[in-house]
Amino acid sequence: MNWIILLIISILPLTGLMPKGLPVTHDGPDHVARIASFFMSLSEGNIIPRWASNLNWGYGHPILMFLYPMSSYVGSFFHWIGFSYVDATKLVFAVAFTASILAMYLWVKTAFGKRAGVIAAILYGFAPYRFVDLYIRGAIGEHMAFVFPPLICYFLFLLSKTEDFTKGRQLLHGIGLTLSVGVLILSHNAIAIMFLPIIGLYWMYLFFTQRKKSFGFIFSSVYFFLLGFGIAAFFWMPAFFEGKYTLRDIVTANEYGSRFVPFTWFFYSPWNYGQGNEITKSVGIAQWIGILASLLVLWKMKEKSLRIYIIGAVILFFGSLFVMTSASNGIWQNISLLQKFQFPWRFLTVSVFLSAVLGGVSIASIIERRKVNKRLVGNYIVSIFCIIAVASTVFMWKPKAYSQKPESYYSNVYESTTDTGESSPIWSVRFMEHRPTALLEIAEGAVIIRDSSRTTTTRTYTIEARESARLVENTLYFPGWKVYVDGVQAGVQYQDPTYRGLITFRVTEGTHEVNIVFEDTKLRYVADMVTHGTVGLILVTACGVLLWKKRT
Repeated sequence: MNWIILLIISILPLTGLMPKGLPVTHDGPDHVARIASFFMSLSEGNIIPRWASNLNWGYGHPILMFLYPMSSYVGSFFHWIGFSYVDATKLVFAVAFTASILAMYLWVKTAFGKRAGVIAAILYGFAPYRFVDLYIRGAIGEHMAFVFPPLICYFLFLLSKTEDFTKGRQLLHGIGLTLSVGVLILSHNAIAIMFLPIIGLYWMYLFFTQRKKSFGFIFSSVYFFLLGFGIAAFFWMPAFFEGKYTLRDIVTANEYGSRFVPFTWFFYSPWNYGQGNEITKSVGIAQWIGILASLLVLWKMKEKSLRIYIIGAVILFFGSLFVMTSASNGIWQNISLLQKFQFPWRFLTVSVFLSAVLGGVSIASIIERRKVNKRLVGNYIVSIFCIIAVASTVFMWKPKAYSQKPESYYSNVYESTTDTGESSPIWSVRFMEHRPTALLEIAEGAVIIRDSSRTTTTRTYTIEARESARLVENTLYFPGWKVYVDGVQAGVQYQDPTYRGLITFRVTEGTHEVNIVFEDTKLRYVADMVTHGTVGLILVTACGVLLWKKRT
């Protein structure tokens, strides 16, 4: 019954997605255009799309290599089954919102009981920042990432309750952990990094509070956790190691300094549809009630393991608030990894997660300790609290307005990189800001272009050069682009100040077949092989467990 109730409640705020058109948000149109480019590449047989040929005013862009592909895979699936790009994008938001609530309920119910699960699920879904992501920022990656931290904790909890991971059910729990970790990384790389310390601390809590310390839990959890990184290797390895070829460190440097949050804003900041520094940073009324409840529980709590859990969560919660304020400036200056998050208030993702868990566990604990034995009375208290949490956000359940544009606006040449320029190649300008006059230009010499064809990752031309000539392919250069003239690799120049960041090459006099191809670098090839090997290792592990079961 709780599952059905939570499902119905989770649908209520999604009515703002139902009107025709795309909600007007900071990043909404860019996400639709990115999914359109992603789907186009997929439809050409590129299982791992890495080059967005229609973005950046038609000069192309490597953004698909650096920004969370999971939402694009899901959005592409919805488009493939018949939805428009806009509706497919809205469906990604809707499914992620509902799934995150149900995922939190699944974990907390299993670990702490049904009442705690219901409260935690409502607090998790109905925090102001969730609607900032949904109806103001349009942050599809962050929004999807909310689904997976509870699932990771759920599978870790299940693994901690067994000493033998070679049993069939435990194997499923391990594979569930692997997939949850992998998909979290694919949903949002920065959010995954934020949650790693929290997941690590929860893992330590589970181990040290076991009645009988099980080293099988250590092995199985670490093994399947690492497999999760292996599953996502095709994305995070190029994103991490080839980021040096982008403007990432230049664009994001010191941006955090103007994004700190006044501490009072966590208690109250008005709801508005402004930009990043203007949007509400409020934790939420019901969420603060839950935090106060956790402090009350600590004062009365005698159960050691739960006390440790709540103390740790409270410290992490206030720590997540602290790191968003200017008082933490020294930390941001000295930890370069933090600077890549760009906005300190992104840590509200962590605050929402922790406040939901604290509220759910603490309020349920108070009900039980007050000896509210009558099930109806206890459920009545839970219902009242959940109504407060939901009702306090009703005015946030809609966007500022709706935009209606044809499909071609997103699927044809799109006049943006869809990010702030941090994924642009380091040899290029941050934004091209104009469409190319031609696909292939003549820089020097006399050339006639007889024929041409084009896909997202290939450009083919038949050209007749009356003399030695230099040509400009109006595609941004990024490692992987190669030029073949009559089947022989030609030299590529991409630092000519006149054609900054573009692919230029020379041909001799005569008629030539020119193929310009975006290929995998050695690193990307290795990353793909790591993912393939991980899938194989999962299958080998599953087969090994099944054989072990038959023998025993």
